[in-house]
Amino acid sequence: MTENKTQPTDADVADYLDSVTPEKRREDGIALDRIFREVTGEEPVMWGPSIVGYGRYHYRSPVNPRNHGEWPATGFSPRKSQLSLYGLKDLPEGAKLLPELGKYTEGAGCVYVRRLDNIDEAVLRRLIAIAAARPDDPEPNS
Repeated sequence: MTENKTQPTDADVADYLDSVTPEKRREDGIALDRIFREVTGEEPVMWGPSIVGYGRYHYRSPVNPRNHGEWPATGFSPRKSQLSLYGLKDLPEGAKLLPELGKYTEGAGCVYVRRLDNIDEAVLRRLIAIAAARPDDPEPNS
């Protein structure tokens, strides 16, 4: 098994969010932390140096089932140019709801948002709830 480079750390989430720049990104990150905590009921954990994760699940690569490990069920990273939101489109129910989110773009594994006020918070909360309830990926058929 290849070990995931991004692992949970003991870094303090509040300290990380307080250090985010620019100021608007820091404000959005703090607001996202509040929303994710409320919806998931989970305390956040830093995954690597910049991902704030909530909950966790055991993933298994559909391409290579030997590639598996732990990953946050959902989370975000307040990067300089945009907010990266994780887990929102991974499940069919979330992917179907995603177009109602507002102004966003997509990457391979995440949704990018420039500003929190560009999206519908109620839809975001529904997407987070879907992601947080995610089960572990199934074991491969032998």
